Parts: sequence; C-alpha cells; structure tokens
Amino acid sequence: MFKEEFVFVRILIPLLVGIGIFYFVESKNITYFIGALLVVSFLFILSINTYYKQLNAFKFKGLIGIVIYLLFFLLGSFLSLINNERLKPNYFNKKKVQYLKVWVNDEVMQTNGILRFKTRVVSGYVNKTQIALSGQLLLAIKPDPMRPVKIAYGDELIIPANYLSVEPPYNPGEFDFRSWLSVQNIYEQTFLKQIQLIKTGRNIGNPFVKFALKLRGKQVAKYKKIIKNEEAFAVASTLILGYRADLSKETLSAYSKTGTIHALSVSGSHVAIIFFVLDLLLLFMDRNKMLSILKIIIICCLLWTYALITGLSPSVVRSAIMITIFIVAKTFAKNKNGYNTLAFAAFCQLTYNPFLIWDVGFQLSYLSVVGLIYLQPKIYKWVYLKNKWLNKVWELTALSIAAQVVTFPLSIYYFHQFPVYFLLGNLFISLPLIMIMILGIGVLIPYVDRLSPILEYIIVFTNRVLNGIANLPYSTVSSVWINLPELLMLSISLLLFVYALVKYNKRMLVASLFLLISYQLIVVYNNWQAINQKKIIFFSLRKNYAAAFISSTETIVVTDLNDQDKTFQFFIKPALDQSQINKVKTISLKKDTIASHFILHDGQIIFDEYKILIISELWNNKKVTAHGKFNSLWLTGNTRFKLQTIPKEIEYQNIIIDATNKDYKIEWLKKFSQNSKIPIRVLKKNPAYLVQLTESYGKPGFIQRK
Repeated sequence: MFKEEFVFVRILIPLLVGIGIFYFVESKNITYFIGALLVVSFLFILSINTYYKQLNAFKFKGLIGIVIYLLFFLLGSFLSLINNERLKPNYFNKKKVQYLKVWVNDEVMQTNGILRFKTRVVSGYVNKTQIALSGQLLLAIKPDPMRPVKIAYGDELIIPANYLSVEPPYNPGEFDFRSWLSVQNIYEQTFLKQIQLIKTGRNIGNPFVKFALKLRGKQVAKYKKIIKNEEAFAVASTLILGYRADLSKETLSAYSKTGTIHALSVSGSHVAIIFFVLDLLLLFMDRNKMLSILKIIIICCLLWTYALITGLSPSVVRSAIMITIFIVAKTFAKNKNGYNTLAFAAFCQLTYNPFLIWDVGFQLSYLSVVGLIYLQPKIYKWVYLKNKWLNKVWELTALSIAAQVVTFPLSIYYFHQFPVYFLLGNLFISLPLIMIMILGIGVLIPYVDRLSPILEYIIVFTNRVLNGIANLPYSTVSSVWINLPELLMLSISLLLFVYALVKYNKRMLVASLFLLISYQLIVVYNNWQAINQKKIIFFSLRKNYAAAFISSTETIVVTDLNDQDKTFQFFIKPALDQSQINKVKTISLKKDTIASHFILHDGQIIFDEYKILIISELWNNKKVTAHGKFNSLWLTGNTRFKLQTIPKEIEYQNIIIDATNKDYKIEWLKKFSQNSKIPIRVLKKNPAYLVQLTESYGKPGFIQRK
C-alpha cells in the first residue's frame, strides 16, 4: 500500500491536516464523534491486517489506503480536540469561583520590575469549598519593593479569581499576542499586586524540570561572574543556555539584519554542533558494531545533558528529540531514508503536543532540515573545487543557501524582512558559533573557566563584525508584508522552481514563473496603492493617544509618545511599516504645525479635506460662540468640557475618544452618544479607527473659544 521508505512522510500529511483543521473547532460533542470514528477506523485496519489472506485484501489496496489516511486524519483531529483546554468540562473559566489554586509551570522572568510566568490551575474555592479545575493562566505580579516575593518553578499559589481574556490585536500590523498564547493553550491572564497572592509553601513541579532550571540558574550566575562585558554575558547566556537575557537593540538588530538571528536562539543548529563535535571526537568507536552502539548512547546522553543545562527549554528539547530520533534511526534502521526519519521525529512530537504545528520555531526547524537534506547536496554539486579549504567554504555556502531558500517565504511572512547579506553573515558566524558553543560549555567546568576571556573576546569580536555587515548599504529589505494567499503563492512557486531545476521539467518551470509573475504583479499593485494612499489611522492604545495622517509614503503622527518608546514601537510602527511609510514626523497636539496636506492650529486639524476639532483640557471652563462643520470631535486629556454645551451651529459626524480619558469618562460619553445618536469611536480596548480619504468632505470650519 505504501512505499516502505516513505511511510511516515505519507501518514504525517493527513495527521497535519487533521490537527490544522480541528484546531479551529471548539465543540465538545464532536470530540466524541471523532473519537468513535477513530476507534472504528483502527478496528477496521486491525481486522484487515489480521485476516489479510482470508479476505483477499490485496484486491482492495486502494480502499485500505484511503482508510489508513482517514485513520491518521482522525488521529490528528482527535489529538487537537482533546488538547484544547477550553473543551475540558472543568476548565476554570467555566466555573464561578472566588479564588484559584495554581502552580507555576514555567520559568519566572522579570521585566521592568514585573514578574511574569505561566501557571496551571489546579483547583478553585467557593465559600471555602475546593473544586478541581484545569487550564492555564498567564500571571503578572508587581512585587513589593520593600519585601519582594521569591517565586520559582513549581511553587503553589492561591490567587483571587480576577482574570480577563487575552486581548486581540487592536491596531494594524500589531503582534497577535492572543494567537501566540493560544498555541500554548493559554487564553486568560491576570495582573496582581504581591499582597493579593499567598504562597502555600508547597512545590509540585516536575522534579526534572525543577532541577534543570536550578542547574541553568547556577550556570547563568557563573557566566555573570566570569564574563565582565555585559553584552557578551547576555549573548553567551542566550546563545548557549537559552536564557532570555536582555540583549541590546543594536545586537538584536545586527543579528537580524545579517540573517544570523537563529544563532541567538538555542535550536537545532546548536544541538547539531554538539553532535558533530562529539561524533568527531568519538570517531574511533566506529570500528565495530558494539562500539558504535555505545557511541550513540554516549552522544544521546550528552545531548540530553546539554538540554538539561539549558533548563529543558522547548526549543532545545524539540531539537534534542529530533536529532536523537534521527541518529538512532540512521544507526538501526535498515532503510536510512532521511525524509522518513524526519517525518517520524515530527510525528512523535506532534502526537505529544499537536499545537506545535503552529510554533514558528517548529516550522522553521523542520523546513530548514528538509532543505539541508534535499537541496544542499544538489547546490553543492553545482561547483567542484579541488582545494580542501575552498571546498569547505563552498559546502557551508551551499548549506546556508539551502536553509535560506526553503525558509524564505515563511521568514518574510513572520518577520517582514529579508537579510541581503545572509551568505556573508552565515559564512562568518559559522566558525565563531562553533568556538562559542565549545568554549561556552567548557568554561562551565572548573579550571577551564580560565579560558573565559577568550570566550568574551570571540563574542565581542563577532558582534562587532556582524554590526559592520549590518551597517553595509542595503543590508536589509525591510517592511515586507505578505498575507496568507501571497505566502502560499510564493511557497508553491518556489517549490515548483526547485523541482523544475532538479528534474529539468519545463512545464513546472513555466508554472513556477507564472506564479512568480502573478505574485510580482500583486506586489506592484500594493506598491501603487501605497504611493496613492491617503488615510488616517487613530490608534487604540492603553494610556496614550496617537493618530497617523498618511499621504503616499509619508506620515505625520500626532502623539504624546516618543518614536523610540516601546509603546510606539509595538503598537504604531508595525502599522506604518505595513503601509510602506518611509518618512515619519512625530508631533504633539500641543504644537501647531503646518505642512503639505496637514494643518494643526488652534486645536483643529485639517488633513486634505477631513476636519477634526480637538476637545482637550484647553476647553475646560470655556464657552463656544462660533459655528463650523467637522467630520470628527477628538476628545483627549480627560477634559471636563461638557459636550452638551456645544452649540447647534457646530456640526460633526462622530466622536473619537482616545485612551487618555478615564474609564468613567468613557462610559459617560457612551451614554451621551446613545442619547444623541452620534457614532462614537473609543480608542481603548477596541479596534483602531481607520479613515480612508476617498471623498470630499467640504470646506473646513473654524471655532472660537471664549
């Protein structure tokens, strides 16, 4: 029925489809139905295999093959449904309780003085009665500066049951934090003061994970002691131990712009380096079968020891599982097919956690390995070099090209940029990365730590060179935004192009070029739209105000934020990048400004022919005695001015309320809107307000305040 060498590749496809489809299905009843179908399909296949000869089953190979595909499709569907926390009957959000008992199931991180960590809900309390509950909750705590609380993995806590659903992205291009957490089965979050929680004194975490995190903490403390340069310490902790240290923006930007950002996240390449070094050191054990088996056992033990040192972080565990399965299968399997082995590794991981299918690291890891297996040998054959060292350089170049080509569409989709000098960056970092990994692990050993100055020098030197490459002209093609259909079009075009080159297939080449040209036409159309765009984006923020007045690829952003502020970078800049803005000017409402197509004067804004009257604290205790026509009233600064006092001679179409207004004021304005039947736009916990300037709005009005 199946070609033996591709059995796991074939069954992995329906498994992925089942997981992908039913991830979006939230029905408890369908779980039982899918489970019943899964059992029936399994029993059918089991019966066919048991009585294969008696039933002459070879005559129905096609039907049996379809049932096998259906079996694994149903398996993926069932795994996706039973792993969805919200479908469980005792999910904590379905019960009304006063307090929750939770245990910390992740490493506790501190950012800007706030402790953040994931917790698993164990039970809840209603009038001192405890009931069993399930689910996960993201918890943030503001510690008491006088007596800060110490919270570690596995600690049991009692907290108030005051939580909120994770909010969706409200602004264009904003990072979808809710989707990112939902992949981890987290849908609610809470923010508490230290005084609101109680530590029970119990620790119920996994002892292996607890030991691993403590071990990593000790190694990080040792790095802190022996590495004097702060940035070198941060790079070493992140690169070697997977500890999320605070790297500077410059360092992150340098690694990102040179296509070497993968080096900063402990992943398959790091584990692979350790494997290849160990494989080389233990090469003498390949003399006979028993020694080679012992070699595999030693390598696997050392790989998992490294995983333990890194605190068993998900990316390292994923890589360790993948490489362990890969090398064991390569050693013991009769048919040493790389694709089948890789598919088996993915099958095992997805069976344990089906939501890994949406993890960016998981996707890029497996894609890059596919590229190395399939594409790297073919690219390597393009050039023949007699010189040993030049040949090694070409081998690394082929490896970098293969990994970059297969991950190119997905990288653009997620990260919106492409490093032009990725070859130069990856060729350079190959040797330093190996040296940093070997020395970084070595200095953790007593007496070897004397080599720490060498490690520090290599890291500092590497950062400087990467900064130099990143600062070269046109180092990055940035602000590249593609949607899902464009991603699929680009991916299929690339797949057909590679296949056409390998198989010398003209039809596939023509099909690939057709898709690529279609994609380019879409890009040209998007660029044309960007050049001719004229719109206003009123951003939805938490405490600030911001509105971007966009004309072509330029914008004036009226805001009380600095363009280097984290809020600006997180909520506003992605929308500007998505709109292909290349010139940004920021001003505040307090500063009059006159520019092309834009006027801010005396509390009024005119952009093209769209008019805005700004109601701020300047209106407090003032009387309006003039008339005018406006498209919007923009209320800001929690003004005490009462809208009822605006004379009828002033006409406006809607009211915009930014996040600088207090909640009680917003509620009052909502009631005013309902009574006056005037549309209201609240820019707080609501989607951003987009105005496309595609029509004339009449002549501007002017207001006088007395």
